[in-house]
Amino acid sequence: MEERGVVDPGRDSPDPPYRVYATMEGSLLEDLRAARHRKIVLQTPAGLLRNATDLASQIREATGTPVVTLVRACFGACDPPSPEEAPGADALVTLGHAPIPNMRRHLTTYFVEMRQKGKDPELLAETVRSAKLPSRLGLVASIQHLDLLPALARELGVRGTETRIGQGGRRLAYLGQALGCNYTSAESVSREVEGYLFVGTGRFHPLGLAFAVEQPVWALDPLSGALSEPLDRERLIRRRLLTIAQATPARRWGILASAFDGQNRLGMAATLKARAEAHGRQAEILIFDRLDPADLLGRDLEAYVSTACPRIALDDGELFERPLLTAPEFLSALGERPLLPYRFDTYA
Repeated sequence: MEERGVVDPGRDSPDPPYRVYATMEGSLLEDLRAARHRKIVLQTPAGLLRNATDLASQIREATGTPVVTLVRACFGACDPPSPEEAPGADALVTLGHAPIPNMRRHLTTYFVEMRQKGKDPELLAETVRSAKLPSRLGLVASIQHLDLLPALARELGVRGTETRIGQGGRRLAYLGQALGCNYTSAESVSREVEGYLFVGTGRFHPLGLAFAVEQPVWALDPLSGALSEPLDRERLIRRRLLTIAQATPARRWGILASAFDGQNRLGMAATLKARAEAHGRQAEILIFDRLDPADLLGRDLEAYVSTACPRIALDDGELFERPLLTAPEFLSALGERPLLPYRFDTYA
């Protein structure tokens, strides 16, 4: 696996440069040592938290630079440490995530994408063929398994399946990439395919993909070789339509806006507030960094709309006392757009 190199945003950009690596191996430690940083912050996703202490020690010993580890797990590249979480640091090593090209950075950042090979593409393609999936498939993957897509596409082609790997929007760094908030790579080929094959582990990304596209979605675990049944999109949408119906009579709304740079849509929050007021509703903008359902208890509000990551409402909405909608769902509740076709709140 080749390293992705360094990206310098240019002399006119206020952002520091970033580097991208396939794995922890290779020149990462050499580059960190050569950069002579004052302090390095290590950020790890939930799946790597148990390894964080060893990784911090490895970086510290190889570079001679102080390393601090962020205690909380990160959601993605949209969720870097705040200045308060990384006092005195001038570099960030973040594991398991790719850069978001249109997002501002405050620290020199080393993205370690933790790429994995997975099982033999021939075996995976044979699993897909045996399951008799549609003959025209869009391929989508999490960052760890994107390297597998070209070989898998070739093997599927040999077995009579046409594949498409789409070009996403400005928030995506790679062809075929999936983010929890953005599936534009998949949407870009929607007219050319009859279904989608997500390549990766877990249910987080395929669930988001099922909300974003109308065709059926299958998930292929490239490590175990297991292929899921198609996700029940109709059931997912019915649950969201019920939540919209519960929220529609609300007269007092809370509009949630994230303070994270990677999830900050204060402009949208202001627009939604104006739309609510145009329909005779009261609306209050509430600012947060990390949202806990307990933070909203006791407020004199009947429903909420989130302008942060859409997955807060879609995945965690049942944890909140009041109905919690995405921005497109909120416009449906106001009567400004139809309930169907369902529209995913793509974070661009």
